Amino acid sequence: MPDTPKAPESSPPVPTRTAPQPSPAPAKAGPDASSSRSPAGPRGRDPFFDNAKYLTIVLVACGHAWEPLTYGSRAAHALYLAVYAFHMPAFALISGYFSRSFDMAPGRLKRLVTGVVVPYLVFETAYTLFYRWARDDPGYPLSLLDPWYVMWFLVALFIWRLTTPLWLMLRHPLPVALGLAILAACSPDLGGDLSIQRVLGFLPYFVLGLTLRPAHFARLRTRRTRLLALPVAAAALAVAYRVAPTFDSGWLYHRGSVTGQGAPAWAGLLSTPALFLLALVLTACFLAWVPGRRMWFTTLGAGTMYGYLLHGFLIKSSRFWGWYDHPWLHTPAGELAVTALAVGMITALCSAPVRAVVRYVVEPRMDWAFVARPADTGRERRRKSTVPEPSRPTR
Repeated sequence: MPDTPKAPESSPPVPTRTAPQPSPAPAKAGPDASSSRSPAGPRGRDPFFDNAKYLTIVLVACGHAWEPLTYGSRAAHALYLAVYAFHMPAFALISGYFSRSFDMAPGRLKRLVTGVVVPYLVFETAYTLFYRWARDDPGYPLSLLDPWYVMWFLVALFIWRLTTPLWLMLRHPLPVALGLAILAACSPDLGGDLSIQRVLGFLPYFVLGLTLRPAHFARLRTRRTRLLALPVAAAALAVAYRVAPTFDSGWLYHRGSVTGQGAPAWAGLLSTPALFLLALVLTACFLAWVPGRRMWFTTLGAGTMYGYLLHGFLIKSSRFWGWYDHPWLHTPAGELAVTALAVGMITALCSAPVRAVVRYVVEPRMDWAFVARPADTGRERRRKSTVPEPSRPTR
């Protein structure tokens, strides 16, 4: 697949600044109940969700790194298909779960602007300038209505969160969201502004996340569910390997209607629910094996937005300057090396030192841009009074 200015295969992370803190998962019945009593991390964060976000962004980085390898390796293509079948739906679902308390309150609207809108404006501009420089194309246009590469997810997240109160008002929001996704899949003339096809295509997963509660995730973290997940995952990999030579991964991107895949418009009535169910099954298998206790990578889960926004520069650099032209990278050993480099890259980009450097554009405070409200200042004073002073090292 030749490189294009608007790469379709991007997938996103879950921003942490705008999300409410999840409630700790209740104790689970069954043999694996001990894992549900893992202590919460800093500021009451549930390690399970930070682990899930980190592992999902690792799959995002691996998927992007594997894409050039899929044309000459059936195994790489099978892994690519299996990962793309669920990792974006998993991100959208977790984003919805953390958006349950979004209610148009001034404080939450402020965080939506500073945590989603501002990073979108900054990085959409940065990616456009990067493309102009890397491809020696100074006339390449900057269009805020046509998100570049990975930036589409921030547009989707903004629209999804802004409509959250409406979804929470509906008695049966999921069928409505699924109906909109089917409509988008059957509508070749919907247009590409604001990546609207993807916004609607992945909307059901976000809406499903809005309806979930901690008990739902607790049910996935039992010994029985984990054992059931193994044969299901193995079967998914086997099917992916079987169809890899003929299956077009564009079905998993939701970047256009099904007519773009050479199918009649009515096929969207079948493909959209089928892909939705497949993604839910694989997401459940994935979440069943996410550790519920604190791990060495747990803290990195708070930096997935950083890794997501930054890794696109390295991924696109590898395409622009032919890093995959070396034949050794297309051998089994080379594919393993690419995977290891992708994991190391995204881990570094989610780390605290990187976050400290670019926090001012990914999570800006921007107090100067908003009117101070008495309720907000009161909450800030209470927050500061409850946060202990950091201990100073003794000499």
